[in-house]
Amino acid sequence: MARARKMLSNWNAPYIQSLVKVIETQSKPTLAHWAVDYAEGVILPLWSKHYPDDLRPQNALNAAREWLSGAIKLPQAKAVILECHAAAREAEGNSVAQAAARAIGQCASTIHSARHCVGPALYGALAVAYDTLGTKVPWEQLEQCAADECGRMLDALRAVSVDNEPNPAKVDWKC
Repeated sequence: MARARKMLSNWNAPYIQSLVKVIETQSKPTLAHWAVDYAEGVILPLWSKHYPDDLRPQNALNAAREWLSGAIKLPQAKAVILECHAAAREAEGNSVAQAAARAIGQCASTIHSARHCVGPALYGALAVAYDTLGTKVPWEQLEQCAADECGRMLDALRAVSVDNEPNPAKVDWKC
């Protein structure tokens, strides 16, 4: 059995590109709010199921919200977000929790760079798939489950999208 993948990697997959198209029409604040809300509602419970006493991912989301409200400066938020990334590294061997923490870290990092908002799709959708199906099913089944989750992400993004956003984020995907 091959090791579990850490992220979705087919950038050209229709379920990723559908998200990208909408992402490119929205402002960084809209994207950050969406990513943090989605992570808190869908992805954080996956982490908490495995590490209920480790609050680093929740703290990262809280720090992102505090930055968005102007309560803290970016360096303060980034320090807390980096702790979430450390939690992901420490969850090696737990595919659900590791992918969830990576997704949460990326979502919170959207306050720094809009391109991080694709993290829920690349990591979070896989966390959902691993939680739903386990890691021993064929990749095609995992990818379909992740694609379905990306569809729900897209619906959530469309629900908060600003029509004719006058200041869309300029995203350099570097992919």
